[in-house]
Parts: sequence; C-alpha cells; structure tokens
Amino acid sequence: MRLLLAILIPWLQFFTIGKPIAGLICLALQITLIGWIPAAIWSVYSLSQYNTDEKIREATGGPGSD
Repeated sequence: MRLLLAILIPWLQFFTIGKPIAGLICLALQITLIGWIPAAIWSVYSLSQYNTDEKIREATGGPGSD
C-alpha cells in the first residue's frame, strides 16, 4: 500500500514514515509536472530505505522492535 502511495502521492508517503520536512520538499517538487517523476522516484527510494531500516531494527532488537 505504501508503494502505491509513494508513486501516486509521493509527498504524503514521507509523512507516513516520519519525515515531514522531506515531505514538504517533495510537495514542492510535485507541484510542477516535471518534478513529479523525480519526487516519485525519491519517495520509492526512501520507502525502500525505511523498510530496510525496519528489518534491521527488528533483527537486532533495537529500539522500537517490540
């Protein structure tokens, strides 16, 4: 679901992973039609990094891995 959100509404996806400043920058990019594609790519990349960080956190028993 987050992947679909990252492609269609990139700026909102940043808010769901806890990066509001990046979300605002992405919104500024998305306002222009030319910036929509880089914003979507950036959002998908950030989502994959977030998923990787979550898996590492779960595997190591770090904070937030209840």
